[in-house]
This record gives sequence, structure tokens and C-alpha cells, in this order.
Amino acid sequence: MILLDRYLLVQFFKYFFLVLCSLIAVYLLVDFFERIDNFTNAGKPVNLALKYMLLKVPVMYDQLVPVCILLAGIITMGLLNHNHEMMALKAAGICTSRIVRPMLIGALLSIMLTIVMAQWVLPPAISATNKIWYEEIKRQVPRGIDRNGRIYYRGRQGVYTFRKTHAKQTRFNNFIYTVWDSDYQLQKFITANQAIYEDGVWHLHNGQVKQKKTTGNDYDISFFVSETFPLPEKPEDFFIPPYHAKEMSLTDMYERARAGYVQDSNIAWADFHGRLSYIFLGLPLILIGLPIILIAHQKWRHDLSLAVPISSGIAFVAWGWWSASQSMAKAAYLHPAIAAWSIHLLVSGLGIFLIRRQNR
Repeated sequence: MILLDRYLLVQFFKYFFLVLCSLIAVYLLVDFFERIDNFTNAGKPVNLALKYMLLKVPVMYDQLVPVCILLAGIITMGLLNHNHEMMALKAAGICTSRIVRPMLIGALLSIMLTIVMAQWVLPPAISATNKIWYEEIKRQVPRGIDRNGRIYYRGRQGVYTFRKTHAKQTRFNNFIYTVWDSDYQLQKFITANQAIYEDGVWHLHNGQVKQKKTTGNDYDISFFVSETFPLPEKPEDFFIPPYHAKEMSLTDMYERARAGYVQDSNIAWADFHGRLSYIFLGLPLILIGLPIILIAHQKWRHDLSLAVPISSGIAFVAWGWWSASQSMAKAAYLHPAIAAWSIHLLVSGLGIFLIRRQNR
């Protein structure tokens, strides 16, 4: 790596971590004062609130990386212009594309780090913060779990497991209801291809019942085509916290979407593409931000005074576009991949075009 690359890469990461630490500090301060009342009202100690804030740092990093990449690139380029280093580099015959290359490498390295954190660091951190906030503070203890597309729920007498397929949550496929006694011996085992809850009654279709006899260890097995059962729970009892979906790693989200575990695979693919595209959002932002700061310097001779408003405006427009695309993808108005990556392709293409124009 030549001296220029090392210098620009060091400058980029210096401002990247400076901006990141500043934004995280503000984020932590605001979040702490917003939530401390909830901890005190729940009778929890301050050290639990501090633990909660510490565990949220990876989440904050993940949310702020695209903006930090943009700000780091623009500040680095603004200082090059302000100190007349850009003019010296241009006078030496170095084109704009060559100058911005180390900053793009820095952006890609930051994105790779974010991917690693999203895969191995972020899921346990989010799980820990959700446990503190929802279970210890809000007292919303989850009564069911989702594992590989199957929902498991422990009722008053037995355990339910099924695949939820109907949007109204009253129709379930591959339905199983199991009851054990105090010695963990099987008492009753009901299986059905489909279970429907209507008018306060469970209607099971195409299944069998395995019931332990009153004496001995044998079981009576019977089959049925359609039968009603007085099961004690209702579908609304199967509470699965929606925030648990945010605890998934990138590979978990991909496997869920590919296997079609959820009732609407379009939403699963939208979640996966949206999650991955947000991590890469900093790349198109820096590609469009760098030539814009150069154009602003050439026309108005301002550098750092324009860096923050320009970068903030670019980030706001990009985030709005990305958010609107995600909503349209989940509503099936756009293909998930198109909704997630269209901003990257269009903005990156425009940024590359403007950078090449600066080479002249």
C-alpha cells in the first residue's frame, strides 16, 4: 500500500470512529434518560439500566454505520479541499477516482465488520436487551417460541406445536397436542393434519389420538377424519413476541426465507434483503457524497461548512427511499430484491458517473 492510500485510509477511519463515538454517546444519553423512569418504576437497580445501555451499543453501531461512513468520507474529502491537499494531488496528475479509492476500501471494511457483528454479535445482544426490557421491565413474558417454522406453546395441561399458516391465526397445519403426567410419562398425544378454531371449539381433521390406559403402560390409539376436542387454550393464547424476529442472524433470516417457514414468504425475503441492504447502504451514500462535496467546493468554495448539511440531507433522502421501498416490498407491490437494492444501484451508478466526471 502506497503512502497516499495509508494516509487517506487512516484519515477515513479516524473520522469514522470519531463520528461513531460521538453519535453513540448522544444516542446513549438520550436513551438513558428516556428509559430510566421505566427501570425505577419497575423497581430495578440503576446497574441493570447501565447493563441494558451497554448491551445496546452493538445495536446502535449497526444503525449508525451507514451515516458514519458517509460523514467520515465527506469530512475526509472536505479537509483535503480545505488544506489544499486535493489541489496538490490533482496537480501531481492523480485523478479523483484514485483519490477516493482508499475511502471506498475503508467503507467496505466497515461494512464487512458490520456483517460479522450482524451474524455473531448482534443477535445475542438484542436477545439480552429484549429480555431485560420486555420481561423484566414491561413484564411481557413470552408464552411461546418459534423454532424452525414451528411454534411451541406450553399450556395449562399440555404442550402445543404446529405450523401457523392462516393470517387470522385460527387455522394451523401439522398440529400436535401432548400431555405428560407428573412423572413425565406420556398421557395423551393428539396429532392432526389441520386444526381450526371456530366458535370456541377446536376442530381437528385427519389425525389420531394416543391415550394411556387407566391401568398398565399400554395405550389406546384411534384415528379420526374430523373431530372436535375441548382443548383448554385458544389461538390468541399463543403469544409469540414480534420482536423475536430481530434476534435472528443473517443466516437464520436467509434459512427462514428460503424454507418458507412463515405464512408469507414475501415478508421473509423482504426482511432478509432489507437487513442486508441496510448494512451496505453506506457504500452508495459515500459514492454520491464524495463527488457532491467536490462540486460544492468548486462552485461555492465551501468545504466543512457544507459537509454536515449535505451529508444529513443525503442520508435522510436515502433512508426515506429505503424505508418506503421496504414497506412496498412487504405489501407485495415490489419484489423484495428490487425494493432493497434499487437505491444501491441507482445512487451508486450516479455517484460513479459524477466521480468519473471529476477526473476530467
